[in-house]
Amino acid sequence: MSEKVRLALDAMGGDFGPSVVIPGAEIALSRHRDLEVILIGDEAQIMPLLSANPRVKARSTLIHTDVAIRMDDKPSRALRYGRRVSSMWKVLDEVKFGRADAAVSAGNTGALMAMSAFNLKTMEGIQRPALAALWPTLRGESIVLDMGASIGADAAALVDMAVMGAAMARVVFDLERPTVGLLNIGVEEVKGLEFIREAGGILREIDLPTLDYRGFVEGDDIGKGEVDVVVTEGFTGNIALKTGEGTAKQIGEYLRAAMARTWRSRLGYLLARNAFSTLREKMDPRKSNGAVFLGLNGVVIKSHGGTDPIGFASAIDVGFDMARYDLQSKIRSMIDSYHQTRPEPRTPPLEAAS
Repeated sequence: MSEKVRLALDAMGGDFGPSVVIPGAEIALSRHRDLEVILIGDEAQIMPLLSANPRVKARSTLIHTDVAIRMDDKPSRALRYGRRVSSMWKVLDEVKFGRADAAVSAGNTGALMAMSAFNLKTMEGIQRPALAALWPTLRGESIVLDMGASIGADAAALVDMAVMGAAMARVVFDLERPTVGLLNIGVEEVKGLEFIREAGGILREIDLPTLDYRGFVEGDDIGKGEVDVVVTEGFTGNIALKTGEGTAKQIGEYLRAAMARTWRSRLGYLLARNAFSTLREKMDPRKSNGAVFLGLNGVVIKSHGGTDPIGFASAIDVGFDMARYDLQSKIRSMIDSYHQTRPEPRTPPLEAAS
């Protein structure tokens, strides 16, 4: 990779398009002196914003397209009309052909997943991509995957995700041997679905030097930060994500209502203002915005569609780190190591002839 980190930004993605992407890029560029961006979208909408953001204008390249994927498009429809011509497809092309180190989009998740898999393809040895996100915990942050890139999984897919999540943790948390747990309905080895128990057996058996498998974890262990990486399939992972986001909003509403109820509670808020500011900062979803599609031949970052410039800047930060610290080579190295040590697939017993 070159000395500069170059990110391709889908300027038309998300609920607000360039009005969030351009100021978000300005924030990220102020943090990273060695960052450059490629903006892809409608020149007529982008140029007025660039004129108001000289830092972005000076450190960006603009590629025009007036085709944008809508937030409510089904992946199949997005592929039909957006292939090769949309801003979402073109950011992936920049990564595919080596002109960018990573792509960042706040666009339709399903469309981005479909286009990424179709355009960049999955890495050799990976069954399917996974969406990995940072999750705030009592100990700091953990990585949780899959957050909904695909529904369902088997044991091999869970092991792939464990390896990829550990590689991401090595980049994000600077850990030599991140701890990994499989999300389950209990910590006992006899509990849970067969494919989860089988994945646990494989991870214990291979004992990779770059991954410390700690067994099963339960839902409440995610927030405790019991492990650095929590692995589950996409259906469960997406439910956990939405439940966590909803709970955070619920607690915030409870606190606001309680603080405004009486003059005593308002006075208490004034006295504890710093503590509440700290709590608000820890619960701010913008700080952890930016999920990573793992397992592709290229780095793709998914920003929340409804985020603001601060949140989009956080997604750019994630893309910068993944590119600067070479996530792809770490995943490739760990996957190769796993494939050299993995046990032979289980052969189902032959049925007796009637």
